[in-house]
Amino acid sequence: MEDIRRAAAAYYQNLSEEKKRYARFIFSEMDKNGDGQINLKEFMEYHNKDNNTALAHPSLFRALDRNSNGSLDFEEAKVSYYIMQSGRALFCKSCNTFLTDVYFSCFQCFTSNDSTVSTYEICCDCYGGKKFTHHEDAIFYDNYSLLSQSRSLALAAPPEKRSSVLGKIDMIVGVAGLLTGCIIM
Repeated sequence: MEDIRRAAAAYYQNLSEEKKRYARFIFSEMDKNGDGQINLKEFMEYHNKDNNTALAHPSLFRALDRNSNGSLDFEEAKVSYYIMQSGRALFCKSCNTFLTDVYFSCFQCFTSNDSTVSTYEICCDCYGGKKFTHHEDAIFYDNYSLLSQSRSLALAAPPEKRSSVLGKIDMIVGVAGLLTGCIIM
């Protein structure tokens, strides 16, 4: 989770003042009682009202609550804002915990042209312990290798097809953001 916190801090530092005000607005929208803290109930209600059930998850709230005091201050909520905007709200398809670190994705599902096929991510514990069921011939890559493999495939394509491959990767990343209702700003 510390890597996500660092990414969120860097992301926030580079936001325009307008987008920083918007992050504050989102925080105040969640903080229904105005005490400067977001509790689990407020967090869940905010995300459920927008049908953003991917973010309305207790394991995400617990991961965000850095000091384990049962509420999120603005510094902790900035990480939530980053996750909302980046589409980084991923949960293990096996144990349903928030993926805070390295995780594994099915390469075939990730690169599928079939819009009915969703990506399939699992945590290291479930992958290493074979605590998942997926299609028989699945090839899994960790998230860092998957990104590297995607770039390698694009660069290995003939020059006349390279932009098409890069466009497909861009489309996959864009669709992932749309599925979570978020975009990088």
